[in-house]
Amino acid sequence: MSDSLDRVLAYHRRTKHHFQRLAAGPHGLDWKNQPDPFRTFAGSPRLALPLLSDHEPAVGFDDVYQPGRGSPQSLTVAGLAALLELAFGLSAWKQYGDTRWALRCNPSSGNLHPTEAYVVVEGCAGIADGVHHYVSVDHALEHRCRFAAHAPTLPLGTFLIGLSSIHWREAWKYGERAYRYCQHDAGHAIAAIRYGAAVLGWRVRLLEAWGDGDIGTVLGTERDEDFGPAEREHPDLMVQVTTAPEAGSEPLCTPHAAVLAARNGRWQGKANPLSPTHSHRWPVVDEVALACTKPLTPDPTWEPPALPAPLPGHCTQSAVALIKQRRSAQAFDGATTISAAAFFRMLDMTLPRARTAPWDAIGWRPRIHLLLFVHRVESLSPGLYLFLRNPEAEATARSQLHSEFEWDAVDHCPEHFSLWRLATGDARNAARALSCRQDIAADGAFSLGMLAEYNTALAAGPWVYRQLFWEAGMIGQVLYLEAEAAGLQGTGIGCYFDDAVHELLSLDGEGLQSMYHFTVGRALTDTRLQTLPPYAHLQKGVGDK
Repeated sequence: MSDSLDRVLAYHRRTKHHFQRLAAGPHGLDWKNQPDPFRTFAGSPRLALPLLSDHEPAVGFDDVYQPGRGSPQSLTVAGLAALLELAFGLSAWKQYGDTRWALRCNPSSGNLHPTEAYVVVEGCAGIADGVHHYVSVDHALEHRCRFAAHAPTLPLGTFLIGLSSIHWREAWKYGERAYRYCQHDAGHAIAAIRYGAAVLGWRVRLLEAWGDGDIGTVLGTERDEDFGPAEREHPDLMVQVTTAPEAGSEPLCTPHAAVLAARNGRWQGKANPLSPTHSHRWPVVDEVALACTKPLTPDPTWEPPALPAPLPGHCTQSAVALIKQRRSAQAFDGATTISAAAFFRMLDMTLPRARTAPWDAIGWRPRIHLLLFVHRVESLSPGLYLFLRNPEAEATARSQLHSEFEWDAVDHCPEHFSLWRLATGDARNAARALSCRQDIAADGAFSLGMLAEYNTALAAGPWVYRQLFWEAGMIGQVLYLEAEAAGLQGTGIGCYFDDAVHELLSLDGEGLQSMYHFTVGRALTDTRLQTLPPYAHLQKGVGDK
């Protein structure tokens, strides 16, 4: 076993909660040093982007799952701006008394938003070629690197979106667990990009072959002179966005040309410090990030299985409206029962299908399965259920889970489901306890924990640890949007009582690991909160400033 993998495994064990003690974190929130939620680069020329309210695509939410629906929009400033707004833009401001904070389309642990987005673009009229940083609060692009005149770096009609994480934003609140939360948020962001692109008829693919060094060079995160005392960003991933009509399997961009263009380009701008001082240091976060460094690897070859078309949805809202109304629920009513059809639809959309958002953005087989705490779902007995997103995992799951579980097939569920009832009974107390004793996990119609195929996945390399969280975050974004589409709401719960989950299941060894919790129900509205429009401070129009 490599030293890097040893460090990853040790980090995972170290950052679990236990009922007797919690994972290491600050003993209180240092409000005077709360990180600025918005990174900017002073000295980088800005381009104000048009807002969706001026040209909203008329696409129903259910339509985003239809492969090849209509003609894709061409690559324009308006189209690129729409994607960035749907994936990373502000969806509203909330105000309570004198306190105001922004909500965004991409979910984030604690609304801390460690993820920064960059665009690498060429040949788009109105946007200079090069690397741009997206500033969500102003819906603007900062031109970080101006490419020199050279042979094209990217195929026609293609651009790249790169993501980085500022670990301090999460560590300020969550301490050593920050790395886990940052990776969850990267997964949320992948799915948010894919949903936004689907609205425009565009396709997205994670460039899994790229190494962190290449991504950092292209995004400029390794440039010491541009950060100085400011908190550093860790390169996470690069995705390719294709706007041209589908013509078979388009080639994936390799890093060489983009790296060369970035090295020969003219960089501009200095990052803003996010906190005056850091009252706590969490060196283990930097250590696990280093251990998870990804090298250049071969492109994946996995193909999703042939599945029936997705179960029908009955959402009548536009995709834009639904994406922008997504919220993390703060409390549920503890009474609402949902239909089996709505429940099955939510589960079905977590399954990968060819050419179907958001799962066609990644190229690995499902490694995350869902442990379901069913409270109030029509036609299903309350209890503990297991949904295997890859049926081939059944034998392994049966061998590792408690020998006294029922393993009863669920009546009337879709034939392509691998859904099993493990135990019948009231699961609300268990759901509450395993979700940091939060009532919301017991008050929803159902709650779930995500179980990762841990040892087998990490055998491919320690960087796969990140991908496990990305996959869990993508599931979370699917459930967020599908809950909204069903007239409900969801919320992710990054609570890591991992060993308590294992005890509940009597797991043998570390082959399966708990990664993330989520719950769905009917949200209670806090009437003391005001909801304000997201971009009222911006003037309409496009132009440099």
